[in-house]
Amino acid sequence: MSQQHIPLKLTATRFVHAVKIFMTSDVGGRARFLLFALFTLFGGISALNVVNSFVGRYFMTAIAERQTAEFIRQAILYTGAFAASTIVSVVARFAEERLALLWREFLTRRAIGLYMTGGTFYRVGIRGKLSHPDQRIAEDIKAFTNTTLSFVLLLLNSMLTILTFSSVLWLISPLLFIAAVLYSAIGSYMTVVLGRPLINLNYNQLDSEAAFRSGLIRVRENSESIVIEGGEQHYANALLRQFDELTANFKRIIAVNRNVGFFTTGFNWMIQIIPVVIIAPAFIRGDMEFGVITQSAAAFAMLVGAFSFIVRQFKSISNFATVVARISSLLEAIEEAREPTVTELEIVETEGRLAYERVTLTSPTQEVLLKNLSMVVPTDTRLIVAGDGEAAGTALFRATVGIGTSGKGRIIRPPRERMRFLAQRPYPAPGTLRRFLVPSELATEESDDRIVALLGKLGLARALTPSDLDKEQDWSAILSPREQQLVAIAGVLVAAPSYVLLEKADTIFGQEHLAEILRLLAEQKIACINFAEADAPRTAYDAVLECHADGSWTWIDQRKRA
Repeated sequence: MSQQHIPLKLTATRFVHAVKIFMTSDVGGRARFLLFALFTLFGGISALNVVNSFVGRYFMTAIAERQTAEFIRQAILYTGAFAASTIVSVVARFAEERLALLWREFLTRRAIGLYMTGGTFYRVGIRGKLSHPDQRIAEDIKAFTNTTLSFVLLLLNSMLTILTFSSVLWLISPLLFIAAVLYSAIGSYMTVVLGRPLINLNYNQLDSEAAFRSGLIRVRENSESIVIEGGEQHYANALLRQFDELTANFKRIIAVNRNVGFFTTGFNWMIQIIPVVIIAPAFIRGDMEFGVITQSAAAFAMLVGAFSFIVRQFKSISNFATVVARISSLLEAIEEAREPTVTELEIVETEGRLAYERVTLTSPTQEVLLKNLSMVVPTDTRLIVAGDGEAAGTALFRATVGIGTSGKGRIIRPPRERMRFLAQRPYPAPGTLRRFLVPSELATEESDDRIVALLGKLGLARALTPSDLDKEQDWSAILSPREQQLVAIAGVLVAAPSYVLLEKADTIFGQEHLAEILRLLAEQKIACINFAEADAPRTAYDAVLECHADGSWTWIDQRKRA
């Protein structure tokens, strides 16, 4: 596994940009209100902490001097102060969680909207620059919103604590205040030096965990093939290699945590000793009350804790920096994938016509796959694209769809709603079968009887019943690949587009079944183009586009031959 280097300056810039987008969005008003409420509540918490420190001071002094009446009065004040602190803290936590949820909802919807628009997810996948975008959207956005808000509020709390307790500690002992500042500065510097490797290590760990999980998912999804082919040991070895990478990286994380832990644990223990060592001599001389010792210890701990935010939260900070970097990489990959591909291949949408004008397609290595294709696909035509140049047929299919093909020329086609493209492996999205079969614009017009009749004509009557139309199911897990393809064909017959393009339908259906499908499409005047295997039979088609290995092509009108 390659070690990931995280560009911290770029990541910080993108982090600020992400916050700005959220605050200026349509939910920004609610977000700003919740954030203002949180700032107010945390200000109240800091004020109550100062009150508690003085109440605690007088409470301990009353005990030391055996003043019963003062002890009871301070105990009542102490109880009231703690009750107020509890209420304010709980309300602040509630507001924090609501704001985190609002931010997660906004970011997730935005990420999915960008990722699932215009084939962006497809281009992100084929470029291969980004690992596990699914994990980044599902898990990293959640971690990002929760931890960002927590850190903002912790920083706010630290600043308020510094403002409120600096004066308290300075009034008790200027020397103790200076000691707190120096001690915090040294602790923060040492923690950063010892723990800096954690940022990159945590990034790599998340990738390793995701790769291991993906490997297990692939085994589950391909279990039958693995058993049939006897590939258990091969897959087991691959999984164990991924797990070895995961554990090796985690051992490095543990080693860094150990070094940081030695320092931070000792640092935290010393906080309890330093104020007592500095203040105790004054109490022994009779210059201070006993309660001042407890107040100075509490104020010193609060101030050092605020100044040494990095020491207390370094592990969380390193995890947070990792998550921010991963979200930054996700947004960068999406932005790159959404940028128009530099190509001379133009797609023009026009009603009722599919044509290719001097189309030349090339491979990623600039090998010419198809040269100067010029033709018009007549309506009501059954066309097969085949021949020795299989790569040319695949490239032409993808170019017509409008995804990831370089070349030049012009493709004229109907709007997307008047065309259907069926991949070799269709994916019926989870939900009801009706939603998959019937376009939204026909949802109120299409009768169940016609849908059931179409399923029957395609041989799906046994696999699917009328009651299945409105069942919420994961149809990709229930239906076989062949049945999924037939359901997709049924959807084409319901929608009745001008053209349907099939990818290697001959590899899924027998010739008789495919001929029946072509007949049903022709009945509804749907032009069909099958991008087939090289040796696929051509007899059921009206025309053949023969693609040759050298990029040349031949159009054969079989109706004239007949």
